[in-house]
Parts: sequence; C-alpha cells; structure tokens
Amino acid sequence: MSSGTDKIVSSIMSEAQGKADVIIQDANAEVSAIQAKAEKTAEVEATKIKENGKKQSEMRYQQIISEAKMNARRAKLDAKEDVIEAAFSQATGELKEKAAEGGDEYKNSLSKMIKEAADELGSDDLIIQLNEADTNAFKEGISSGDSFEIEGIKFKLGEPIDVIGGAVLKTSNGDIEVNNTIEARLERYKSILRSEVADVLFK
Repeated sequence: MSSGTDKIVSSIMSEAQGKADVIIQDANAEVSAIQAKAEKTAEVEATKIKENGKKQSEMRYQQIISEAKMNARRAKLDAKEDVIEAAFSQATGELKEKAAEGGDEYKNSLSKMIKEAADELGSDDLIIQLNEADTNAFKEGISSGDSFEIEGIKFKLGEPIDVIGGAVLKTSNGDIEVNNTIEARLERYKSILRSEVADVLFK
C-alpha cells in the first residue's frame, strides 16, 4: 500500500485500540450473561419435560445451549464491527480536517492523487474536478482561463464536487473517468484495511 494508506492504517489503529478493550469487555460480559441465562432456561425446560424422556430433554437442552453460543458469537462479531466502523469514522474525520487545513501534507497527497489518476488515464488532455476549496486554490494559480499544465499534461478545471479531497479526472470527451478522491480511496482500501485492523485488534 502507499504511504498515504499506511498513515490511514496507523490512524485507525491508534483510535480503535483505545476503544477495543472496553467494547470487547462489554461483549464478553454479554456472552457470559447469555450463557448463564441459557443454562438456567435449559435446566427449567429439562425439568418440565422429564416425563417425555431423558433423550428429548437432552436434545432440548443442547438446542438451547447451541442457540446461546450462536447469540454469543453474534454479540462478539457485532462488537468487533462497531470498533472497526468507529475507527474508520475517526480516520475519515482526521482526513477531512487535514484536507480543510490545506497544509503541505495534504497538498503533496493531492498532487500524488492527481498524478496517479492521470497516469491511469494515459492522456495529456484532461478535465479535473476538485472540491470547492481546492478548485479555488487552483484558480488562484492560473493566470487566465481555467486551464493549466502539470508535467506536460493539460488540465481543465471542471465544476467543484462535494468531496473531502482528492480529485476526479476525466478524458477531454468525458468518456473515461478515474475517481481518486479521498472517499473513493478509502472505499477501495476498506476491505484490506478492515482485515488489517481486525488482525491487530482481535488476534
């Protein structure tokens, strides 16, 4: 993964680790409660149906215990999912702040995202769409019109788009598009990051 993705992973780990223990402790407590309640219920049920024979009683007991274990597993999975989603939410918020600040780190990342998308399109005449703040920043650097060049590639500024940051690039005829916004990158990496976060938090 890129260094930008590594930073996202690091941010997710840092935020999620503090919340993971508390949520997992709660999940474990819920698991214990579910199992204890299930065992009591199973004992009551077993007593009630004793007259129907030991075999039927045992089957019902095992059914209740099995359901309890399934509910316990579900509770743990839900807790893990909550941690991971909270971590992604936090990382998205941090990235939004960095983009809004418009510091050197974000500017460098934006340049890389634009270059990556341009390389993928393989054209030297492109339309670029950015969020409103970035669009205005680029306009300030253009002497006239709405076109500029980077490393021999001609870009035309399109209408601003509602994104955290990054860019959408299109060929001049609009037929081919590459979405390299922060949101799109997070979504593309999410399955990889989800696995890495889960490995770190729940191994």
